[in-house]
Amino acid sequence: MVLRTTQDAINTLPLFAAARRSDAATSHDAAAHAGPLAERHERQIVAALLERPLGASGIAKLCGLLPHQVGKRLAKLERDGRIVQTGRVVTSASGRGEREWMVAAQ
Repeated sequence: MVLRTTQDAINTLPLFAAARRSDAATSHDAAAHAGPLAERHERQIVAALLERPLGASGIAKLCGLLPHQVGKRLAKLERDGRIVQTGRVVTSASGRGEREWMVAAQ
């Protein structure tokens, strides 16, 4: 993984990954479950994009996720080199333009 900024490096540290020391116990419990959930969402997103290039709302519909759940994962998948933008803008479910994504060439 290539870290492009100091913030990227900071965000990879376990301390900053999901919950702060001062957060409530419920936040720490949620953080403990966030990793496996994020990984499952990432697998679903890549599987959807193996079928065809899509925007976030198209991915969400195909995966049964909410668009914001997909949007939260796209930047990381792009940073990891697993997906890339096609350069095209497609119409979202709400009628606005959104970037189209596809699986990166291996």
